Formats: sequence, C-alpha cells, structure tokens
Amino acid sequence: MILLRYAFWRLITMLLTLWVVSILVFVIINLPPGDYLSNQIAELRATGQAEGVAKAEFLRQEYALDRPLWEQYFIWVGMLPGPNGFSGLIQGDFGWSFEFDRPVGEIVGDALWLTVLVNLAAVLFVYAVALPLGVLAAAKSETWVDYTAGFVGYLGLATPNFLLALILFYYGNKYFNLPIGGLMNPIYEGEPMSWEKVRSILLHLIVPTFVIGTSGAAAMMQRLRANMLDELSKPYVETAIAKGMSPTRMLTKYPLRMAFNPFVADIGNLLPAMVSGSVLVSVVLGLQTIGPSLLTALKSQDQFLAAFVLMFVALLTLIGTMISDILLVLLDPRIRYGERGK
Repeated sequence: MILLRYAFWRLITMLLTLWVVSILVFVIINLPPGDYLSNQIAELRATGQAEGVAKAEFLRQEYALDRPLWEQYFIWVGMLPGPNGFSGLIQGDFGWSFEFDRPVGEIVGDALWLTVLVNLAAVLFVYAVALPLGVLAAAKSETWVDYTAGFVGYLGLATPNFLLALILFYYGNKYFNLPIGGLMNPIYEGEPMSWEKVRSILLHLIVPTFVIGTSGAAAMMQRLRANMLDELSKPYVETAIAKGMSPTRMLTKYPLRMAFNPFVADIGNLLPAMVSGSVLVSVVLGLQTIGPSLLTALKSQDQFLAAFVLMFVALLTLIGTMISDILLVLLDPRIRYGERGK
C-alpha cells in the first residue's frame, strides 16, 4: 500500500515535470530566428513561385504559426483551440512535419517502437555484461581477471561508436554473414509480424546492440567495481569472514547489495542517454530509429517533429527515473519514501 502511494505521487511529479519540460522544449525550439515555413516563403518569393507561397501561408495559419508564441504552445499541447479546434499532444495530434510534408505521427510511428527495441536491447546488454564483470573485477582485485576487465572497459570507453560500428559491420558480415544496414530485411517493412520478420529483426539487432551498449557497459562496470571495492574494505566484511561465512555468500549478501544502489539509480539516465547517443550510430548503420529524424528536423527547423522527438526522450528519462526510484525503495530498506527520522 505504501509502495502504491509512493508510486502514485511519483507519477504526479512525473506529469508535472513533463509539463515543464514541454514548455522548455517549445521555447528552445523557437529560439532561433525564423522557422521552416518563413524561410521557405522567403525562398519561394525570391524565385517568384506564387503557388508555393500560398501553400506555405495556408500551413502557417493552419498550424497557428502566425499567432503569439504562448498561444502556439497551448495549441500545440492541445489546451487551447486552434484553427481545427482542440487538437494537440493531449488529443494525440503530434503536428505536421513541413520537411517531410507528412503528419509527425506517420513519420515516427514505426521508428518509435524500433527505437525502444534497440535501446532496450542495449540496456539489457549493458547490465548483462557490466554486472558479472564488475563483481568479478572487484572480487579478484589486482589479478589478471581485474586487469583484463579493466582493459576491456577502457577499450569500450575509448573506441568511438561509429568506428566500432564500421568494424563490426565489415567483420560481422564477412565471417558471420550478419546483415548490413537497417533493423530488418526491406521485404518485411510494412508487413504484419511473423516469425520470419522477428528472426530478421533479431539478426539485425546484434551489431547495433553491441555498438550502442559497449561504452555504457564499460562505464557501469568500472563504477560497480569501485563501489564493490569500497564496500569490501569495511569492517563488517572482515567480521562476516571471521564468523565463517563463505566468501560467495558474504559477497552477494552484503557488499553487492550495498554497491547495487548507484547501479540501479543509473537506470533513469541510461535509457535517454542511449537514445540521444545512438543518433550518430543510427545514421552510420542506417537504422530506422527516431535519431536521424531528429537530426534532420533540427537542421531544417522542422519544429513539430523536433519537439515531439525531444518530448519522447524526456518521457523516457522520467519513466527510467521512476523505475529506478521504485527499485531503490524495494532494494534498500533504509529508503522509506520521505519518512526518514520518524
């Protein structure tokens, strides 16, 4: 019951934070002078294309871009009626992409779940690699196991993702016949889900998962190792060993549990960091994620598309933070939902 109440208040806080983030995103997107349509109108007028100018002017009025900024924001969110009534983010209308001349929802539709899939696979890879290597490196400190894990970690941190992607693409295809580019075979795009399509997606996920997750796994492994070494040097460890507790049981029951808190707290930052950090990798590997769309939208001042992608990343951040907060409460009995000292 207490956990449910805690989760409820965290959800309210999350929604309020998301609202503030939406204001900041909209203001920042509109900070550069002009917008996509005004730039296009100026270009069309210079070349004497009256028909194109009329269409651009129509779109400016249709999406309320001729109104004050605060009105544009509330119409975009769906809290004020626009030319088509209440139609904004709250109502599921993500706006229009002027660059691609299509609704934002159509552009990011498949890209959203593919982005979540790629980054979820990368997060699982990070934890599957960092957890055993970090514990082993701390338990076998200053041995060849520790030095090897450290070397692998530094290599993962120092190698640029795009370079790693190119290397793995070449050797993966040459020696293991791994597919090159995209997240599925083009023949399955737009097709209903089937076993062959799932198999194609899983094969295409191998290289992107490894590339995106390597640096995160290396950083997390080093952090877990440092936390574990700090815990292993404390008196309660010596007491447990002196009382005859086996090293494996002692390691998993006390130091690992204590060192796990920062490890779990990183969930909130890991998912959005991977989404934003995978933009270059997505361009290099030709992945159909939202990363390349964000890059194009920012370059062309396609404000509705850029704002929606940034809001999506912010939502992932808040969901990740909420998950890590709840896991911390379950993991550490000293954390009692603000009831400390009572």
